[in-house]
Amino acid sequence: MYKLTLKEYKSLFNKLYTSLCLFANNYLENLEVSKDIVQDVFIKIWEDKIEFKNENTIKSYLYTSVKNKSLDYLKSKRVKTTDHFSIDEMEQLETEPFFLREVVILETSKIIEEAINTLPNRCAQVIRLSIKNYSNAEIAEELNLSVNTVKAQKKIAYKRLKPLLKDYFILIAFIFDAAN
Repeated sequence: MYKLTLKEYKSLFNKLYTSLCLFANNYLENLEVSKDIVQDVFIKIWEDKIEFKNENTIKSYLYTSVKNKSLDYLKSKRVKTTDHFSIDEMEQLETEPFFLREVVILETSKIIEEAINTLPNRCAQVIRLSIKNYSNAEIAEELNLSVNTVKAQKKIAYKRLKPLLKDYFILIAFIFDAAN
């Protein structure tokens, strides 16, 4: 069994806190409540001195715990207000495909962002806007560049990102397929 040291716990918190908050927010649509739920999950791990089979099970445990706490919160809120989520919407949120899709989207987005952060600043700006579906002309206008410069920056970015992201191609393809 594997128990986290204080240093590992802090590192894990710093590494996953933001992703877990965004993940919870996909269920709750309330960032403050999402933050509270993620903090509660981390506190429980530390206070209960939860042991894991190995390091790989920790991330799975965290995502599952955040999902369950989020759903519990929604269920308790639904009982109180009855107008937040319909039964069908609640059942959709509880499905395994919804959970897996959200985890994959967050993890892949993090991988892509880390890769983009390795690019020169101008390339990174161009790619981020491109990901947001800006056209070359819109990117050029937004960044005060020529369209040809935007195209050149994209070409540089793709050339540098390709080797960094090649191992994640299937995940990235899944994300863009799921978004459509």
